[in-house]
Amino acid sequence: MEIKTHRQIDQSISGVPTAVETDKFASVMLEITDQMKADEKGLVHGGFLFSAADYCSMLAVNHPNVVLAKAEVRFLKPVRVGEHIFFEGIVVEREGNRRTVEVNGKNEKNEIVFAGKFYCVIPEKHVLD
Repeated sequence: MEIKTHRQIDQSISGVPTAVETDKFASVMLEITDQMKADEKGLVHGGFLFSAADYCSMLAVNHPNVVLAKAEVRFLKPVRVGEHIFFEGIVVEREGNRRTVEVNGKNEKNEIVFAGKFYCVIPEKHVLD
């Protein structure tokens, strides 16, 4: 598993890669920690789920310059501190330098808690160059 993109991301808040197949598929496991909670009941802020799903989509493309252009996401079930969420991203469309990646996140009960479509672009050079 060779990771070519987002190499310096903090995996403790964006998830740990468990599989990467360049321009095909990736999976990421996110351990939901106390720092991710939004309230006293342990409800997790959706931004952490989005970050892990975004990271999963980047890894599915796995190009050093890949960036996110657009996302369409749905938060389907609440997530609590202490859970583990397993994200899988599949490249479903390739057109020139554009990729569309579908990402689902499931809890340990195999329930889909997050679903999204991520529209990625691969520029010729890094967007900050």
